[in-house]
Amino acid sequence: MRLLAFDGRMGASGDMLLGALVAAGADPSVLTPVEDALDVEYRRSEVNKNGIVATKVDVLLAETDGGDPRGEGHDDDHKQSPDDQHTGDDEDDSDDETPAHRLRGDFALGHGHGHGDHSHGHDHSHAHDHSHDHNHPHDHNHPHDHSHAHDHTHAEGHGPHRTYPEVVELVESMDLPSNVEDDATAIFRILGEAEATVHGTDLKETHFHEVGADDAIADVVGTCLLLSDLGVERVVTGPVSVGGGETTMSHGTYPIPAPAVLNVVEQADWSIRGGPVEAELLTPTGAAILAHVAEGVETLPSLSVESSGYGAGGWDFPDHPNVLRAIVGDGGSRLARDEISVLETNLDDASPEILGSLQETLKDVGARDVSIIPTTMKKSRPGHLVKAVVKPEDVERVAYKLAVETGTLGIREHGAGHRWTAHREFETATLDIGGNSYDVTVKVASDADGVVYDRSAEYDDALAVAKETGLAVREVMRRAVDVAATDE
Repeated sequence: MRLLAFDGRMGASGDMLLGALVAAGADPSVLTPVEDALDVEYRRSEVNKNGIVATKVDVLLAETDGGDPRGEGHDDDHKQSPDDQHTGDDEDDSDDETPAHRLRGDFALGHGHGHGDHSHGHDHSHAHDHSHDHNHPHDHNHPHDHSHAHDHTHAEGHGPHRTYPEVVELVESMDLPSNVEDDATAIFRILGEAEATVHGTDLKETHFHEVGADDAIADVVGTCLLLSDLGVERVVTGPVSVGGGETTMSHGTYPIPAPAVLNVVEQADWSIRGGPVEAELLTPTGAAILAHVAEGVETLPSLSVESSGYGAGGWDFPDHPNVLRAIVGDGGSRLARDEISVLETNLDDASPEILGSLQETLKDVGARDVSIIPTTMKKSRPGHLVKAVVKPEDVERVAYKLAVETGTLGIREHGAGHRWTAHREFETATLDIGGNSYDVTVKVASDADGVVYDRSAEYDDALAVAKETGLAVREVMRRAVDVAATDE
């Protein structure tokens, strides 16, 4: 199985994902449809982050006959530390062909603008290029006097403030491969629902603000194109760092992660963690992309490495290179490795009704599987051992539900282990019985190479057909499996 693994211990953003995928071997020429549709250019360069060479990708407005499209681009050479009041970037990109600083549009979901009151000691337009993906007030003075010379302006914030339907319409107009279009629109739906939740608005009427601007659309669609080009069958990520401290938005100052990021992460299969620095590391765009494409893992899966690369973020920290690592390779195992924990408790006073309901109530809060095993307890009393397979991030929620439902005073956890799982698909088998057609769902299990090793008919479907036709349930299930096998 061709696998892509992200290491998000320094967060993730749209431009970091673009850079990491290009560095890991994706062909940047596939980005042409976005450049044509938005009149932008992806500018790639190499930067050094704490001794690590990383790929930086900026989205610039396409050059016009007059050079700079808006006459306001420049290379701002002043340096700032994340600890400054300005919360800026002290990245040294003196050898970088792209602008050194950038205020990223993809980070403005649920954030205010607050960067319009600049007063500089020079009399030209000022278009920053802050790639640390933060939105903070820029009510500061720059008494410096330096020259600015580059031919492109960053596309940050360029374009109208589009609604979700307008963004979808734009994406659909790019004539993208169907899988890329589906992924991109799904990611924007995650972003739209997050913003609608934060502001209490309707999805169709919610404006994306900077997330609907040209550069943010280029980040999302570009990432989907690069992922498709890599041809990976599975994407995983370890816990993603969100940073720490506070961030300023239009409605005030909030702790990191910001509300929009939290709403996106609620839909993700992976977990987040604070730190390792006091800065905002995970953007809504980066979170939404990973929420759609990536499974969560606690440790790097076993794989034979084919390629790897680093996508550059905009922060410079003394001890932590601000990069997103991508690793591509053969996952090796024919079954998928799924990180799990196992919860268990002994019960000697639970009624049959309570035990019978645990399958449903525990799965409703995240349990992957529930087993109830008869056992003998102390003083030879009959009892039951309840075992629940859960994802590590669901442990506390499932444990609490198990305690509330059963009244147990203690629940054991067998730590984070793993299980091996098959690739599962569901097919519909149509049975012809007595001149009538009946549909039965069949679950098909296969390995990473697509070799099918089991088929099983869904019991509820088979039971309904059996009741209507008078056939035995097992006969309906047998016929459904035979039909599914014949249809392949």
